Amino acid sequence: MNVHPLPPSALKGEGMTSQRARDRLAVKLKEEGIRDQRVIDVIRNTPRHHFIDQALHSRAYENTALPIGHGQTISQPWVVARMTEALLEFGTPQKVLEIGTGSGYQAVVLAQVVPQVFTVERIEELLRQARRRFRQLGLANIRSRHDDGKLGWADEAPFDAIILTAAGDAIPHAVLDQLSPTGVLVAPVGSPSNQTLIRMRGDGQGDFIQEELAAVSFVPLLGGIG
Repeated sequence: MNVHPLPPSALKGEGMTSQRARDRLAVKLKEEGIRDQRVIDVIRNTPRHHFIDQALHSRAYENTALPIGHGQTISQPWVVARMTEALLEFGTPQKVLEIGTGSGYQAVVLAQVVPQVFTVERIEELLRQARRRFRQLGLANIRSRHDDGKLGWADEAPFDAIILTAAGDAIPHAVLDQLSPTGVLVAPVGSPSNQTLIRMRGDGQGDFIQEELAAVSFVPLLGGIG
């Protein structure tokens, strides 16, 4: 069950952005191994075309990453679904930190299945656009911040789950320190040509169980603000 379902007015579309196009995407995600029906339903009901330029609307429900400006992309729907599913597998986290708001799409997906989402974006213009989308979709359980994502959001730590939507050689220590002792972190790690989606789970004793989930391709994780 969705914690915060989107209002019916947010689901409108026509042609290549119609509900039929979203239904086809949901079927494809299931065929490609996404098992959590909550995640499939949220992807089906989230208007991805609201997160990209109008010129790209005809491609909104393709299972592919798309540019959003400033050298950034909106992730492939399968990747968004897999990362969300990986966070939910061991129970629903109450408080999630996202590093890299981007278009806001991943935050909106998360906000429909968890009570609280905190998202950090280093590029001010992207964050401004994402905040407008959050308001338009009526999601009051997302808090956002313009800051260096490598610093996390220490004032609100600890988090039950953390998700990174950009890839570095390693998880920043400041971010990992903000994960609860039994929390779950999902992130791409590696060089631009060789990235792996990993999941880290705290064992409650200060150590982590790490798993490799899939080969992926993300924009680089950068520091500073812009």
